[in-house]
Amino acid sequence: MTAVTTTSSTSARPGGAPADSHDTRTAARARLVLADGAVFEGRSFGAHGGVAGEVVFCTGMVGYPESLTDPSYAGQLLCCTYPMIGNYGVPPMEREGGSAVGSGDDLPITFESDRIHASALIVNDYSEHHSHWHAQRSLAQWLADEGVPGIQGIDTRSLTMRLREHGSMLGRIEIDGAENPRGFEDPNVRNLVAEVSVAERTTYGSGDRRVALIDCGCKGNILRSLVGRGVEVVRLPWGDDLQGLQIDGLMVSNGPGDPSLVDAAAATIKSALDRDVPTFGVCMGNQLLARAIGAKTFKLKYGHRGQNQPVVECGTNRCFVTSQNHGYAVDTTTLPSDWRPWFENLNDGTNEGVRHSWKPFRSVQFHPEACPGPTDTAYLFDEFVRMIHQ
Repeated sequence: MTAVTTTSSTSARPGGAPADSHDTRTAARARLVLADGAVFEGRSFGAHGGVAGEVVFCTGMVGYPESLTDPSYAGQLLCCTYPMIGNYGVPPMEREGGSAVGSGDDLPITFESDRIHASALIVNDYSEHHSHWHAQRSLAQWLADEGVPGIQGIDTRSLTMRLREHGSMLGRIEIDGAENPRGFEDPNVRNLVAEVSVAERTTYGSGDRRVALIDCGCKGNILRSLVGRGVEVVRLPWGDDLQGLQIDGLMVSNGPGDPSLVDAAAATIKSALDRDVPTFGVCMGNQLLARAIGAKTFKLKYGHRGQNQPVVECGTNRCFVTSQNHGYAVDTTTLPSDWRPWFENLNDGTNEGVRHSWKPFRSVQFHPEACPGPTDTAYLFDEFVRMIHQ
């Protein structure tokens, strides 16, 4: 299977703004090679170098700055199903209150972390000319600055259909004239959480309640969602055991990869549950909470990634549109008798959250902090804050 697309370009954007310095007229030929032998041909943009990883697709129409900086995409070659990407450029790296990096209040305002975590970007139609009042540079320039390759001109609909039929698979991007990988690399055999978690404890915000946040690859908006509700947050490395830390609640963040490789974090969660500390998990946090209580997790065929995943609250008719990014799920048949499913995915029936029958322990597989995506479930942070005040 081969898809070849060429793009046209002009010397300047409408209004006299400069053209993308990474003009695709001069871009090298590139190929996406899948482990099943399929080859998709296109042209490179971004960094000039090949890369290997797991090929996954995301169904969001907007939000590529947030998605690319989401640590949950570590090790993955991200395919955008929406055809036109890059048209509104990339905003500057502005920080909360103008604080310096490392101050504890230095969260990027418009990104989910300090850098791109996806290994590569795959698109159908890269917009060489961006236009947005807040844009500082083009998407191609940003990718090049961060050493991340992109490939455009790919038939992303055909690629997505293949991934839906056969499941997420390994792939590599090869670029003419560049050093390219010779084989395939499965990022899920590595502890990706250890690669994206913070190295030391950091405190954010202030308040009369303190929440410990186990950083498995935390999106910035989880921190903003907690600090904005008047609590102090202590961000912890993934393997922190909570020693010497007095807390009123525990939050477990999202993160990349296989939860079975992060059992040190699951052990920390179990110790908090044994002390009846109110606990809330998001995405990877849902899987690790489940593993902490003895339940099992499994790899999904092609995962859930996008801003439009419908879920239903179990036992009700309440449905929500959610933002999601995960490749693993909880096996609810293995939950202990005093636990129950909380939410369910309306597309495939997989688990979207668990909760204890009477104690203040719960988690969701989707992202209530969104960014990008709908804010239907942001109220769950309000419920967690109420739990730690009881």
